[in-house]
Amino acid sequence: MDQYRVFGNPISQSKSPIIHQEFATTSGIDIEYKAQLVELEQFEQVVREFIDKQGKGANVTVPFKERAFKLCDELSLSAQKAEAVNTLTFSNGKILGDNTDGLGLVNDLINHQVNIEHQNILVLGAGGAAKGVILPLLEQNPTSITIANRTLSKAQAICNLHYNDKLTASSYQELMEGQFDIIINATSTSLTNATLPIAENIIASSNVCYDMVYGDSLTPFLAKAKALGVKTIVDGLGMLVEQAAESFTIWTGIKPETKPVYQILSNSIGISQIKANKA
Repeated sequence: MDQYRVFGNPISQSKSPIIHQEFATTSGIDIEYKAQLVELEQFEQVVREFIDKQGKGANVTVPFKERAFKLCDELSLSAQKAEAVNTLTFSNGKILGDNTDGLGLVNDLINHQVNIEHQNILVLGAGGAAKGVILPLLEQNPTSITIANRTLSKAQAICNLHYNDKLTASSYQELMEGQFDIIINATSTSLTNATLPIAENIIASSNVCYDMVYGDSLTPFLAKAKALGVKTIVDGLGMLVEQAAESFTIWTGIKPETKPVYQILSNSIGISQIKANKA
């Protein structure tokens, strides 16, 4: 039986084993996929030990995505542009790295009938989550993508990775006005209930607000967007499922059905319907 892992610290909250076992069952294949807690100083050693045990592949979550990037012998273009890896494949003595987070986001937006082409997009944050989604968003041919961050230089650094004139960097202070069709929260503020310093008129004028974080209730960002009358609000649960599906496809060559797995997870965290709330 092929062995797979998800490595992280912490890891007990991971839903990846549920997702991948469901993918395997519905695809008619046998795999073993487990979550493994990795001590901070032992990531590289643990990966090597898993390879020695004939492991086929692994997902990587916080805080190891950048270290996984450095560990790889070969990198996909998406991993190169993200400078982070969430999917490792072990083949012919080499470690292959990919980043499926951005494609997971794009697929989830499409599942929620959100058109990305010719849209003006605002991405909040310039950390690893933001870096991972820029290339797949660009591939959907938006009109523009503005990356806003507290520290302007970090947003500019992401723009410099892509050399694309559709990208613009901005500090939050500079972002006092403007109109965007889609706003994507790629910060960790929803995990801490912190408030984003974004003018309400910017949020209210958008058609779609997306938060990469999910939970059993609306995140603070999505709650604000709903209160301001934003037409469509979507959390990151579907992104989690879709990025996992891309990893599964890389490893097995099988594209799994994602909607049944999404529904299982929705029910498990107390969400009774797809969270694309219409105001």
